[in-house]
Amino acid sequence: MELDIENFDDLRQYMMQQGHVHQGERIVLHKLAGGVSNRTVLVSWPDRHGWVLKQALAKLRVAVDWFSDPERIAVEAKALRWLNHAAPPGSTPGFVFEDTSRHILAMQAIPEGHENWKSLLLAGEIVPDHFEQFGVLLGAIHRQSTEHAAQLAEEFADTRYFESLRLEPYYLYTAQQVPDAAGFLRALASETLRHKDCLVHGDFSPKNTLLYQDKLILLDYEVMHFGDPAFDVGFAMAHFLSKAHHLPRHHDQVAAGAERFLAVYRRQVAALAWAGELEPRMVRHSLGCSLARVAGKSTLEYLSREEMERQRHALLPLLANPPATVDGLIGQFLQNIRQG
Repeated sequence: MELDIENFDDLRQYMMQQGHVHQGERIVLHKLAGGVSNRTVLVSWPDRHGWVLKQALAKLRVAVDWFSDPERIAVEAKALRWLNHAAPPGSTPGFVFEDTSRHILAMQAIPEGHENWKSLLLAGEIVPDHFEQFGVLLGAIHRQSTEHAAQLAEEFADTRYFESLRLEPYYLYTAQQVPDAAGFLRALASETLRHKDCLVHGDFSPKNTLLYQDKLILLDYEVMHFGDPAFDVGFAMAHFLSKAHHLPRHHDQVAAGAERFLAVYRRQVAALAWAGELEPRMVRHSLGCSLARVAGKSTLEYLSREEMERQRHALLPLLANPPATVDGLIGQFLQNIRQG
């Protein structure tokens, strides 16, 4: 059966055939927006519990051609099962089932009353504790997976999806669009694959984080792999820097939150063998991801064309002479933005 979960008649039939819904049982289906790489549907029951079903797409929903094997859903399912045991309690939704032949993953829906952290930040709701939780969560994933490296390095050795959904569309495509950054970005992409330190989420951002009862819950694990922890930090920092730029009335608050995130994260991983070499790579990934979000295949929809140009011009001098620390990068980036 060729299934499109956004065709609700077919989805209802599938759920009954698979035994997930009984004949005559009432469910409500609702298509969820926001992602470009998956179809996503909320399945709700009258008792208010629900599941979220994700179906990986082969061609992503962006303006330019961008493809990735939908079998990556198996990586996401494996990652979610691991996170359910290793991440801080309640920080990931519960795993329900996977259907590899139809590229579907089902997980427990977060109860009503949750909000998306990205939406809150863009609305100017800057809460320091949320940045601290974000640092604790990333640090826990990196620390726990380092401690189980012998097992996880083999289980998550495949970097194909990370390459097709991150390195190619972010770094290598941007290198084609911004010749002045090409050498920096190509070297960064190559360097990234050489480091095999811990599990890397690969999409660690406020967009993939829900807030429920004032606790952060992390989503989207399809590019998770054993690799370079600096990428996760840089990916998150790109979102913080871009939001600080976009919210001039709040950029000092967002910058302070980003610094708090970094401080908490550094404490979480300080005892790990690879932590002492991390800072310069975190700086490079923060720069590379920040440029990619205004010139790559997946640009930030909330930035205006003028803001994208300003961010590009603020970053290029920093690529040529990277700051020594991420904290220094935050200050220099905002200074360049104000002067631009």
